[in-house]
Amino acid sequence: MTESGGTRRRQLHPMGSNDHMSCGRNLVVGLAGFSLMLASCGGDGPASDGAQPSPVSSNVAGNDAAAGTAAGIVGLSTISAVDAAAIADAPPADLVVLDVRTPEEFAEGHLEGAVLVDFYDADFADQLAALDPDVPYLLYCRSGNRSGETLGVMEQLGFTSVADVDGGIIAWADAGLPVTGR
Repeated sequence: MTESGGTRRRQLHPMGSNDHMSCGRNLVVGLAGFSLMLASCGGDGPASDGAQPSPVSSNVAGNDAAAGTAAGIVGLSTISAVDAAAIADAPPADLVVLDVRTPEEFAEGHLEGAVLVDFYDADFADQLAALDPDVPYLLYCRSGNRSGETLGVMEQLGFTSVADVDGGIIAWADAGLPVTGR
């Protein structure tokens, strides 16, 4: 276990805060924290070789990601900014656009209608667990690292329809797509 992995876990699950949780919930939150530690890429900065993070899983219907996005969000997947924009333009019922950046980053610009849940909040996993796992989510952060880790946590928590924007809001803006609050 790296020191940064251990620190992140303590930030997400402070000692003594789980007294009110059931054993099953403790297991899910523990697995989610462990998944975060294993998936950690060392921050949210760009990769040194320009490569983007790989998807946690890809369960889009068929092999054609565009076909999956035309029908909405299917399973847990990482999709391009252009495919995410297609979902946002014709959203499935109850779509939640979930931003996992900091409040300062959110204030600098975000996707229209986004809901903020700060990845670095001490109770981040608990905030995710309080969300409805049966509605579709369009998930993003700055570059795709934090949202990629969040996708793994959401999978552990039983979410069924989550699409993570590959490259985050940076890829979204680079594709010329609209950002609110700038």
